[in-house]
Amino acid sequence: MKFGMHTQKVLAVDIGGTKIHMGVFHQGRIVEEMKLATAAHAPRKKIINSIIMGIEQLMEPEIAGIGIGIPGLVDEEQGIVYDITNIPSWKEVPLKKILEDYFKKPVYLTNDANTFILGEKMFGRAKGCKNVVGITLGTGFGVGIIIDEALYSGTLSSAGEFGSIQYLDQTIEAYCSGKFFLDKFGISGAEVHSMAQQGDRHALEILKQLGHHIGEAIKLILYALSPEAVFLGGSVSACYPYFKEAMEESVQTFPFKRVLDRLVIACSKVDNAALLGAAALFEIKHKNIIPLQEILK
Repeated sequence: MKFGMHTQKVLAVDIGGTKIHMGVFHQGRIVEEMKLATAAHAPRKKIINSIIMGIEQLMEPEIAGIGIGIPGLVDEEQGIVYDITNIPSWKEVPLKKILEDYFKKPVYLTNDANTFILGEKMFGRAKGCKNVVGITLGTGFGVGIIIDEALYSGTLSSAGEFGSIQYLDQTIEAYCSGKFFLDKFGISGAEVHSMAQQGDRHALEILKQLGHHIGEAIKLILYALSPEAVFLGGSVSACYPYFKEAMEESVQTFPFKRVLDRLVIACSKVDNAALLGAAALFEIKHKNIIPLQEILK
């Protein structure tokens, strides 16, 4: 049996710092979707109600349950979300219970970087990889990890929080996410991308610097995990053609050349990878579905 061939439908949700992306997964693809702006600084209840209203618009009787990726600490068993940096009011939210009580459907949650790499693993070039890492470059810097064909989440889904590691005068996330453009140069990532497309030298220099920092972050990941492949996603990855060379120059200073010779670094080409991964999370976690290792055989 292969993933995505079930007749059941799954409602997938990707909660980000700037937008909430939802979709209905059926027979291997997203058949319906919608996006909402994240009221990141709104009270906790308002954000929850916004998510419920969005889900209501897509919910159908045939939907078996809900899979969710969310940036922050997640108690996957209890379905409790903790301390989301980009949504300050969410200090401790029992999201699984809230949604299950409301919709009467099973709900599974994990960190959004995990759903991204699950989507890449199921539907992208990572399908043939035993050990692989996904990096989400967006509002923050997230890392999803698959080891020996299995998703590795760690305690409270916090494995892979490389973005919080001290780097230069701040953290890796400050230099390897959309925050880099705003905090260091007072400009949005979208503006930098647009300017780079027009050949603007200042924008190209900014992206060169970004590439160097991302390369340094990838080296840390190589020291810790030594994956055979690293896939990049998130809004900032749209700038990949402009930061790729500087990133690769930085990665090439990694001392273990035989590891580098086998390493693949690439942008994900999977549309809606995080949504597909959220659907995969449901299929993997739900009691009637076979494990990831079996799905991939």
